[in-house]
Amino acid sequence: MTNIPETGRTPRVQIRLVVIQILVLSLLGTLGGRLWYLQIREGAAYAKEASGNHVQQVVQPAPRGSILDARGVAIADNETRLVVSASRTDLLKMKDDGKAVLTKLAGVLGMKPEDVILKVRLCDAKTPKPCWNGSPYQPIPITDEATAKQALQIRERAEDFPGITAEPEAVRRYAAPGNANTAQVLGYLSPVTDDEIQKAQNTDSPYLRSDQVGRSGLERQYDKELRGKAGVTRYEVDNLGRVIGKAQADAAEPGANLVTSIDSRVQRIAEYELDTAMKTARQQFDKITGENYKADSGAVVVMEAKTGRVVAMASAPTYDPNVWVGGISGKDYAKLTGKKSDYPLINRAIQGQSAPGSTFKVVSTAAAVEAGYVWDGGYPCTSSYSVGGQVFKNFEGESFGPISLGRALEVSCDTVFYGLADREWKKDGGINPKKGQPKDYFYKAAHQFGLGKETGIDLPNEVTGRVPDRTWKADYWKANKNAWCKSGKKDGSYVEKIAYENCLEGNKMREGDSINYSIGQGDTLVTPIQEAVIYGALANGGTMYQPSIGKAVVSGDGKTVREIKPKSVGRLPVNKATVKGMGEALAGVVTRGTAAWKFNGWPQDKIQLHAKTGTAEVYGKQTTSWLATYSKDYTVIMTIAQAGTGSGASGEAVRNIYSALYGVQADGSIDTKQALLPTPQKGLPKVRTDGTIVSPKVSDDPAADLRKMEEKGDTPPDENQPAGTATNPTATNRDTRRRPRRRGSRRMPT
Repeated sequence: MTNIPETGRTPRVQIRLVVIQILVLSLLGTLGGRLWYLQIREGAAYAKEASGNHVQQVVQPAPRGSILDARGVAIADNETRLVVSASRTDLLKMKDDGKAVLTKLAGVLGMKPEDVILKVRLCDAKTPKPCWNGSPYQPIPITDEATAKQALQIRERAEDFPGITAEPEAVRRYAAPGNANTAQVLGYLSPVTDDEIQKAQNTDSPYLRSDQVGRSGLERQYDKELRGKAGVTRYEVDNLGRVIGKAQADAAEPGANLVTSIDSRVQRIAEYELDTAMKTARQQFDKITGENYKADSGAVVVMEAKTGRVVAMASAPTYDPNVWVGGISGKDYAKLTGKKSDYPLINRAIQGQSAPGSTFKVVSTAAAVEAGYVWDGGYPCTSSYSVGGQVFKNFEGESFGPISLGRALEVSCDTVFYGLADREWKKDGGINPKKGQPKDYFYKAAHQFGLGKETGIDLPNEVTGRVPDRTWKADYWKANKNAWCKSGKKDGSYVEKIAYENCLEGNKMREGDSINYSIGQGDTLVTPIQEAVIYGALANGGTMYQPSIGKAVVSGDGKTVREIKPKSVGRLPVNKATVKGMGEALAGVVTRGTAAWKFNGWPQDKIQLHAKTGTAEVYGKQTTSWLATYSKDYTVIMTIAQAGTGSGASGEAVRNIYSALYGVQADGSIDTKQALLPTPQKGLPKVRTDGTIVSPKVSDDPAADLRKMEEKGDTPPDENQPAGTATNPTATNRDTRRRPRRRGSRRMPT
């Protein structure tokens, strides 16, 4: 046997070993580098993140700020109630999605099981109300009216009610002081949605899942200020969820208080008088339709003439905003939104728009002066005005002969304005205007008076109204031409004939359009708040103010006060002489014009009132009542749909509002002790550090102050005493009768 000596490893084996060694060293190097990166370079960040995995947050909702009236009376605040809530997350873990628990809970609360079950379902595009539109991870309130006995039953039998809690919580309260509802002005709250949380997360006012947010009215407009900032306490917990320490605590910051210009006493009077006027109108017979007036909706605005601050704003029909607190029931939601509800959620003072009727004649008067017509000229007030085969009649065929523009306002002579508008239409070239820009004085004036756009009031969802000028007509025709051409018939019904005419020339300014427009008819639409701005400007000499309700934002401890100053937005397009002339004419409406029969015995020499009545025709409905008025201090606008004439439906109610403001008694005397607000409230209520409120100082000797102010020719001082309303004398007048419908008043072919 031959012996072969061992000479070592072959070169191939050695190469393999070197490669393996390099791979091992590389892996070790990579691992070491990664460990260095994680533990040294990024160690602090990952340590913080790891710590966060063991931190739980507990949210303490911030008390929402109160909404106060001008004297410091709370019209929206908070109160503690026993709230029963359900955790949807816990309920979904059960076999029947918690229906058995919710049914048992309904028995304890005295509610119907289906009502309780509906409250915990989530809202989406296919789910009808009621449903939960907040976060699915937030406890869903079932009721905020639980009794102490019911809460004890739930808490003592916790094993029978898994996922159910009964705790005292601060909830919103709409106090309605003195029965002043103020519903549409205040608005309401509902839970924040996930979409809202996402949109607001990178803003300076992010939402928490527990937040309630304003959905309308002042609650929405000033939500950021009222909401405050919730407190968050962070606890360190172990893997079993046991608290091992407090990591950080941010105290809750209460929301600020909003001081408004609303006076709850005047608000109550305005609401009462509007409601009474509507009920009275429903007892009156409409000879044209052969049935009583429906008077189905209305609004009233009381505004300071020299600042634009709203003292009262009422809309009818109305509702109780407290129905939203704790989640609205299906029955209540149907009452507010159903077809038979008349939609009480609408604030008709800023969202209700209709033809203004003769209250628009102040705009037409200003337009006529701007077009060069002399104020004291003799303009024919004939019984009718004929053009193109159509006859436009004056009220009951009245004829006053040649009269001035002021007298035309006073007696509300339609035919004067027909003639002026028709003459200007012809000067502009008629239906085919001359080359170049038509003057369009009557339409230009409406825009200068602020119509056709929002007033800018600090309430959401205000509507613009409409000025049917050439631009609007062209745009409207483009949008509706196909439908008009499809439905229109030359010899069809009235509506079909109108559609036929619109199809052919709806984009053109026709003679009938301008004639109707001059007296606030046709396609013209205005809102009560727009009228308040216009008549407020006439009262103060021509300055238009942006209407406002918020007066100041005051921190919860009263240390920080941010006043909201009145804002001028321009002047009426009239000179001082025209303003004076209009004022004299509108004062004449009260003493000898269309409103005189409702203001007999009013102390006009001491408290001068000015007014313009309006009776607007609406196709297919009864006429709309408008009454626009002002004194040196206030503007009061009232409108009631399907209620008859301006003074007939609204005159007594408006007079009663002024009587309450100034303390005017039934015999025409003035009792300052009975006056609610003879001069606008100027001071702000003071919020103390403990949250209590001090009302603005009022006079200790109103009689002495009255004497001083009368010597200066001024009005009585402020008094904060309750007042009754005067009973108005009755009289017969031509305005008690209805205007006959004008043939072709809505459209007239050329």
